[in-house]
Amino acid sequence: MKFEEMSVVEHITELRKRLLIIIAFFLIAVIAGFLIARPIIIYLQHTEEASNLTLNAFNLTDPLMVYMKFAFIIGLVLTSPIILFQLWAFVSPGLYEKERKVTLSYIPISICLFLLGLAFSYFVLFPFVVEFMWKISENLDVNQVIGINEYFSFLLQLTIPFGILFQLPVVIMFLTRLGIVTPMFLSKIRKYAYFVLLVIAALITPPELTSHLMVSIPLFILYEISIFISRFAYRSAQKAKFEEANKEEK
Repeated sequence: MKFEEMSVVEHITELRKRLLIIIAFFLIAVIAGFLIARPIIIYLQHTEEASNLTLNAFNLTDPLMVYMKFAFIIGLVLTSPIILFQLWAFVSPGLYEKERKVTLSYIPISICLFLLGLAFSYFVLFPFVVEFMWKISENLDVNQVIGINEYFSFLLQLTIPFGILFQLPVVIMFLTRLGIVTPMFLSKIRKYAYFVLLVIAALITPPELTSHLMVSIPLFILYEISIFISRFAYRSAQKAKFEEANKEEK
């Protein structure tokens, strides 16, 4: 049955089925996350950025909170391929045959971009931000007493958004394939998109020009790459529609 021929009840039933699969895999992944979290937390406590800090637990529940945050995020990362595949499986009946094959290939690309975003934010941005904050404390003669929960919360708040933001090219490519956006529209709203990206960069970086530029410039580049990819996806989608139309006529 084609996507457009399905009734509302069938759409809801199909969506419920996909969500149940995702939830089941997520629960399993979180359990695995609890097993993986400990060595990751210990490793991060002995990195160069954390070596100059004494991490303290200000509440009895702080270590547990850190453990649970990492288990949840690890579970989410492990489940992400399943989430993306179920999303593809839900919308694929509405796509042409060639589009199904192409959009399925977006899943590994999306995961790679997420990991690339994490790597950039952790190895490039995070050390710079930590050093910047440390210098401010020294200039003000402040003795920093860092809570382990606060430290890892700050780390996750800085790195996870970058992993998500690096999905922009894949999201744009997928939406272009679905016909929701076009490269012409993306070019038209470029200045507004840049403003939004500047605001996002300001929210996830300290109030300092260099770090703000370190975030803003990669985001601008990602947006321009997204427009380029959208043009390619748009032409491919138009070509697929033309070929399918010819097949139906024959």
